[in-house]
Amino acid sequence: MGKSWPLFLSLLALARLGHCQQPTQAAPGDCSSKAYQDTLVARYLDRGAHRISYLSPRWGLYCDSLIAACPNIAYAYQQKAMPLIKCGDYAKAFPLIDKAVALDANKWLAYRGFLKCIFTKDYAGALADFRRVAKLKPNGREMDHTYAFFAGLCNLETGNYKQAEADFSEDMRLQSGTSGQGEIHFNTLFYAGRLALQRQQYPQAQAYLERCLKAYAQHPEGNYYLALAYRAQGQEEPARQHLDAAQRALISGYRLNEDNIFYANYPGQITEFEVTQALRKMGK
Repeated sequence: MGKSWPLFLSLLALARLGHCQQPTQAAPGDCSSKAYQDTLVARYLDRGAHRISYLSPRWGLYCDSLIAACPNIAYAYQQKAMPLIKCGDYAKAFPLIDKAVALDANKWLAYRGFLKCIFTKDYAGALADFRRVAKLKPNGREMDHTYAFFAGLCNLETGNYKQAEADFSEDMRLQSGTSGQGEIHFNTLFYAGRLALQRQQYPQAQAYLERCLKAYAQHPEGNYYLALAYRAQGQEEPARQHLDAAQRALISGYRLNEDNIFYANYPGQITEFEVTQALRKMGK
């Protein structure tokens, strides 16, 4: 008995060592299960990528691990694409976004349309995406705007002014709601004003842009384009006042106040250079 006891302890120690050296990976789950997908997202994104900078190479590794575990989670592809989008590497980003759309169009199709409209200026592609998603989710929204808003931007930028006017009118109708009393977003009013200015409808442009500034007085573009509308009507003094207001707003850090404004220029966005040039033309 005395000799067998040390042998028993040795075997027990080996058994424990062997147990400790077993792989720690969780057993594969059912990737069609939303609950299982959620546990993986929590593991690799919530407690992984989202705790570090999106500029870190580890961000992509976390996304790759999630994709390896379950290749049918659309969110994983969108999250892997996000740093690439913000860094301007669209060639690498869009195949990932396309994969996310293929897996879950209901969730990511409008987002892709937004990226095409604002980031890559693929207005035809954006319009196609918003037309398609409007059938999936009528009256849906993306980045706090209706689909009609983005359609209006696309048609404005491609010179299809009549359709852009119809789009912005629809956008305003949807925002007004069934009561007709809903607040209209200041950037809807800004772009409707800019559209009217492009069509040389100066009083209408003035009316929209003044409404924009009533909602957001420091709107740089609202002030700048309103100055152009006043000047087109021969009203030099109010034009100068609004150019000064646009310049002060830009110096103070005011912008269009849109999502992703620091990663892409929105249509019609200005800098202090444009304002300075306009003031010089007025002899200031």
